Amino acid sequence: MKELLKKAGFSKVKEDETRGLDHGAWVPLMLMYPGANIPVCELSVEPRKDAMHHYNMGKALAPLRDEGGLGTPPTTSEGSLLFLLISDRYDDVNQYEERAPCGKIAHPWPDHLYPLHVALGAAGETPKAELIHHSWTNCTISYASYRFTTASAE
Repeated sequence: MKELLKKAGFSKVKEDETRGLDHGAWVPLMLMYPGANIPVCELSVEPRKDAMHHYNMGKALAPLRDEGGLGTPPTTSEGSLLFLLISDRYDDVNQYEERAPCGKIAHPWPDHLYPLHVALGAAGETPKAELIHHSWTNCTISYASYRFTTASAE
């Protein structure tokens, strides 16, 4: 993963082998893979960068898809985001701050949305979103997770 990011022009790439998985990674994985029988490599988001930066990180990691890589974004807001994803309106997703300004009410900080942009970028040029898990906790936290496939993977 580190080599792919550097090759794509991301200059500040480092590994922290002492840090465990963040709750944004292990909670969705716990629900999807209760046997904990898959390898996991977590990618940190950069909250000072925008959605397109994270989308481009995903594009750099697209070769991992051919090795069976799985991108699982953590929780996302419901309603319009779900509609945009399943309607293939990915430009609107990548420009959500301008095209859906009320989204900041649900996500005042973008760090929970940027993993979605990474997964979308890694899906390739012709992605298709599919809702694969949907549950709620505490009446307000969604565990919606999406799988992105490409025309070549269908």
